[in-house]
Amino acid sequence: MTNRFPFGFVEDYWIDAWQRSIMYLDVLRERGNIYFEHKASAAPNVLNFEAELIRDGRTLAQPVNYLLVRIVPPEGASIDTKKPPYVVIDPRAGHGPGIGGMKHDSEIGVAMAAGHPCYFIGFLPEPHPGQTIQDVCRAQAAFMKDVAARHPDAYGKPVIIANCQAGWQTMMMAAIEPEVAGPIMLAGSPLSYWAGVRGKNPLRYLGGVLGGTWLTALAGDLGDGLFDGAHLVANFESLNPAHTHWEKPYNVYSKIDTEAPRFLDFETWWGSPVLLNAEEMQWIADNLFVGNRLSIGALRMSDGMRIDLRNVKSPIIVFCSWGDNITPPQQALDWITDIYDHEREIAVNGQTIIYTLHQSIGHLGIFVSGKIANKEHREFTASMDMINLMPPGLYEAVITGIDKDIANPELVEGGYLFTLEPRTLEDIRALGENSHEDEMRFAAAARLSDVNQGLYRTFAQPAVRAMITKPAAEAIRWAHPNRLRFAVYSDKNPMMGPVASLAKSVRNERKPVPSDNPLLVLEKAYSSWITSAWETYGNLRDAAIEGFFLNTYGSPLLQAMVGLSTGASAGGRRIERDLVREAHEARMLSDLEWRFEVGEPVEAAVRALIYVLRADTSVDERTFAKLKMLRAARPSQNQLTMTELKEVLSEQAMLVRVNEERAVRAIPKLLSDSESERRATLEALRSVVEAKGSLSDEAKRRLARIDAIFNDAPPASPAERAAHA
Repeated sequence: MTNRFPFGFVEDYWIDAWQRSIMYLDVLRERGNIYFEHKASAAPNVLNFEAELIRDGRTLAQPVNYLLVRIVPPEGASIDTKKPPYVVIDPRAGHGPGIGGMKHDSEIGVAMAAGHPCYFIGFLPEPHPGQTIQDVCRAQAAFMKDVAARHPDAYGKPVIIANCQAGWQTMMMAAIEPEVAGPIMLAGSPLSYWAGVRGKNPLRYLGGVLGGTWLTALAGDLGDGLFDGAHLVANFESLNPAHTHWEKPYNVYSKIDTEAPRFLDFETWWGSPVLLNAEEMQWIADNLFVGNRLSIGALRMSDGMRIDLRNVKSPIIVFCSWGDNITPPQQALDWITDIYDHEREIAVNGQTIIYTLHQSIGHLGIFVSGKIANKEHREFTASMDMINLMPPGLYEAVITGIDKDIANPELVEGGYLFTLEPRTLEDIRALGENSHEDEMRFAAAARLSDVNQGLYRTFAQPAVRAMITKPAAEAIRWAHPNRLRFAVYSDKNPMMGPVASLAKSVRNERKPVPSDNPLLVLEKAYSSWITSAWETYGNLRDAAIEGFFLNTYGSPLLQAMVGLSTGASAGGRRIERDLVREAHEARMLSDLEWRFEVGEPVEAAVRALIYVLRADTSVDERTFAKLKMLRAARPSQNQLTMTELKEVLSEQAMLVRVNEERAVRAIPKLLSDSESERRATLEALRSVVEAKGSLSDEAKRRLARIDAIFNDAPPASPAERAAHA
């Protein structure tokens, strides 16, 4: 390092620091200008793909501000129209649309690279007057029907990827219109809002600490019937004050020569809050954030239809992470334990639920991170056919790297192995759940919220609404810090005029200091101290919020005042019985009684396969790849469609689950009377079972029994087969 005097590193550092400051100020100026340019667009979004409008939700019978667009494949992309289309739905949770296709390595990019037609459901920055959450759900169902109608030759229904808020909205849609969608992936989507563990999930306490949802009503009134999404963005930012107030800006400042483009791309989405109707936001706050009524079937449509998540017939994939402080795993998964007492109820109900747990990625990373797109999203896309064929039940998806000793590597697509392992409800509960006492606290908070909202609407709301005009509401929105900061640092501020030319001059004379500059080292150390201080503040604040909530709403006096008695069920935190559903399930189980000895050789082969695979419990993509190869090798006239194969797999799995021994003993009655055909079927079955490599002792024993049945047991005569059919 060359210096003009012994302490020349000081001069070098201050020149570098001054240059970084000017360049950082210019980045903020660009961010402000981008905000205004983005806001001026007719349909602002951050999609990185060309799109064409398919359906404008404002033209529906119940108009909404949602849009369905088709993603135009980029040049060179190979799209297979027989593959199920993918529909990505972004969250309307304060931010604008497009995050699912913001980069090439994204949910849309991965699906398109796999050859799937892609669609996107986004929204305009302002709601249609009078639209409700129910209207949005109906519109989404109409969009899905449009997509399906455009792909009549696809071998499956449209696959939905629903990010964050879009997840619960999609589940509501699928509960009231269960036939319109294929597999549904919920990426970072909360469905059970009270769930969590002490000391880690403070956002769930916010409604109680604020006294309920009366502040939501106030915000809607101050907005003249519109709720500002900037409030939601501010809530998200408050979760991690160290990142919001220091780490994010310092990261840009310290890496100003390289970090600006990534920062500006992200801020275009993060820093463009949208609006919701006050009625929409009030419904969300009352029924989800504080009331937590979705997972227990306590919500109804205007026509009286109950929104019951047990009605969803599509495979459900839940992607959550331990690093997500907005939707922790408990909030993503505890809806399952709210509606089921045992995992066999899931199977009997015909639902396939698959979840995967990432160890560290944050909330936004679930649908923004390129690493997640190239691993988890790519593996789920590649394995979606396998997921769609899985028999009903509860599974965990485990994605692991491939070592050199793996068996049959040619059957693995990509660089990771995708495995589905059966799980129980105890596995979900083991992730952490509320005690009965904590459930009572949340129930008390929900009751008090209703009281406070009633008081506000009776005594304060008329006066607030009388004072607010449209210009006043617009002025209040512009004064929000999440908007004001853009105007202050944009070219609309005359004081920012010289910044652009000054920054250009600085870039021409840029003199970054080496990483070993003593003052730069001290700067980074000081940055770490500031981060630690903010983290300490955040931890103390969260602890205080949790303590206040637990002590306040744990008071027997307060619980009694809001109508909760000691030992009472915590707000009815259990879905109510559905006698029609129970009668249907009983009839289905009764019908199975005569299905054990009914079927053709294909049913015999599938039943034998399930019987053997149950020994090792898990199924990975190699097994499915071999199954697909064998299906494709059959003459086209003898091939089962994917839908038919799923029906056979589901029925045979249920028979084996209900009475394994009886199911196996009945296999000879389903076999072909052709010895050569039985041997060919057995050989095919063996190749599928052994696709994973070596078998466990129990699997070997089961396979030997199947071998004996196929080779030794006399097949049923045509007369016997006809009698059983």
